[in-house]
Amino acid sequence: MTFLANLTLSSVPPRLFQNPSRTTRKIHSWHVNSAISTAAVSKRRCDLYDLHKELVPYAEAWSWQKAIVKERRALNEINEDFADTLIVLQHHSVYTVGTGSSEEFLNFDVNCAPFDLYRTERGGEVTYHGPGQLVMYPIINLRHHKMDLHWYLRALEEVVIRALASTFSIEASRVEGLTGVWVGNQKLAAIGVKVSQWITYHGLALNVTTDLTPFQQIVPCGIRDRQVGSIDGIIKGSFPSKGCREEDNHHADNHDLVYTTLISLLREFCEVFQVDLHHKSIQIGIPCEKTPPPTILKS
Repeated sequence: MTFLANLTLSSVPPRLFQNPSRTTRKIHSWHVNSAISTAAVSKRRCDLYDLHKELVPYAEAWSWQKAIVKERRALNEINEDFADTLIVLQHHSVYTVGTGSSEEFLNFDVNCAPFDLYRTERGGEVTYHGPGQLVMYPIINLRHHKMDLHWYLRALEEVVIRALASTFSIEASRVEGLTGVWVGNQKLAAIGVKVSQWITYHGLALNVTTDLTPFQQIVPCGIRDRQVGSIDGIIKGSFPSKGCREEDNHHADNHDLVYTTLISLLREFCEVFQVDLHHKSIQIGIPCEKTPPPTILKS
């Protein structure tokens, strides 16, 4: 594997994600709780692309986000930015680092990386994405919420904290001076964002049934004295970050846990950001155009 930096991507979304259906389905609480449906207070629309069952290549999702941000910026200039966007998915195994990240937090030679490794424009240090991890990419115009990056980061944390408490009775918290969501000494959710003209992208990653072994090849988020955990591990009362996770033969249970987590995250996202979700369908299976080759970081 090679270390990838300054990826040159087309502003057009990969063909996998083109041609969304023009008909959308408004989601009120995902049939869970009417509290998030439209009430007397008008809520901002948020288009939801639910790909939580898909393993989406990181470069394609990254390109897609940037294309949406570009469109939102153009709409904002003519006062026609009427909706936010939320993308939910899983990734193939990949490492990503923030714009100012240091290679000292990589426990491998960048020329022989275990998985693809991308340098992105988000904040934060190195992290891992992979199957069993729910990734949420909110593309939000903070002009319609609160123009405060710290508020936005705390709001993302709040979504996860509420979801863990309401659905799993897991008491999660913040750690002063750090970004993310923690249960004891274990970090369950990592957050790294980029804001361009008050429009956000990148987002949060929550370990649900994730194999945590790949985290051993890095210093997650540059924090050496803490562990990484998952919802699955917390529920089972284990500490999976200390060793290799045994293969789970109960795939149906894993899928149920991911789906249950998704529903809870969406419910709390609506509540925290005061939005109404509108499900947008996507045509899958259309041949993808090849992404231009990335630039390899020179030593």
